[in-house]
Amino acid sequence: MNVIWRTLLVVLSARRRSRRGQTLAPTAVGRIRLTTLPTDLDILRHMNNGRYLSLFDLGRWDLLIRTGLFDAMKERGWYAVVSSETITFRKSLELWQRFDVESRFIGHDDKALFMEHRAVVDGEVYAKVIVRARMLRRTGGTVSHEEFFGALGRPEDVPGVEDWIHDWAAASALPPTKAPAPSVWAD
Repeated sequence: MNVIWRTLLVVLSARRRSRRGQTLAPTAVGRIRLTTLPTDLDILRHMNNGRYLSLFDLGRWDLLIRTGLFDAMKERGWYAVVSSETITFRKSLELWQRFDVESRFIGHDDKALFMEHRAVVDGEVYAKVIVRARMLRRTGGTVSHEEFFGALGRPEDVPGVEDWIHDWAAASALPPTKAPAPSVWAD
């Protein structure tokens, strides 16, 4: 984990905000404020493309904690793993630039939950990622949507996942872990 100190700060801040009544509904947009640090930069002196995903993880932590989902999942021995994600860059984040990470659940399909994260400066989107995550059990196996929503409640105002996201998820899927997945390059 290359942003361990930021992760700890975000987790502590989210816990404190929750205790102060600053909780979020499961369909709300969560926001955290970050600054582009020297360790976030690449050789071109703007935020490294890989760092965005690590910083968007921080938004996911904040959202899971402040919605109460993290504690509910922990009680049941559940956890989420990212199965795929796609990111689009629009503008570069520069050294010491302040920005918000905005995070929101955007729906689900038959196997996974989808989230969107954005890097936003003064209301303008600089980058956006769509994340597809599966729910797993610490004891092994997956958590069905029926069990997940049965235990945690299913919000009625979950927006529908756009068709292109379903198409992307299907097109980018790899074979299941027990099926062969040979590395063969097309000529």
